[in-house]
Amino acid sequence: MINKLDETLRFQQAALNLRAARQELLASNVANADTPNYKARDVDFASALRNAMGGTAEELPVVQTSPAHMAGATGESIMGAPVMYRRPLQPSADGNTVDMDVERAQFADNALRYEASVMFVSAKLKGILSAIQG
Repeated sequence: MINKLDETLRFQQAALNLRAARQELLASNVANADTPNYKARDVDFASALRNAMGGTAEELPVVQTSPAHMAGATGESIMGAPVMYRRPLQPSADGNTVDMDVERAQFADNALRYEASVMFVSAKLKGILSAIQG
């Protein structure tokens, strides 16, 4: 019984863990908006979730800010997916690539999707509890 419950909620658990980690990453970008030479970072959520569910660490292409830059990740990974630098729409003179409009939109979108996942898990658990009690 517990195995079926665990299997039922495994996807949502992975999605919530990944959303929470991404939220921290986006918050770090916002916090460093005025730090000279700070490079905004993000993770490809869909690929990271696929990796988490499949148990694979698929290599993802890294976004380059210039064709002259060498390919490479930040050295970090979230659930098997590398954290990549975000391509700036308009870099600042001090080398900071954080675009507050983009970061706020991504932060709000990620928070909204996190809340939707929590509500889905809550509804799922209520349904399971109802089935057990009925």
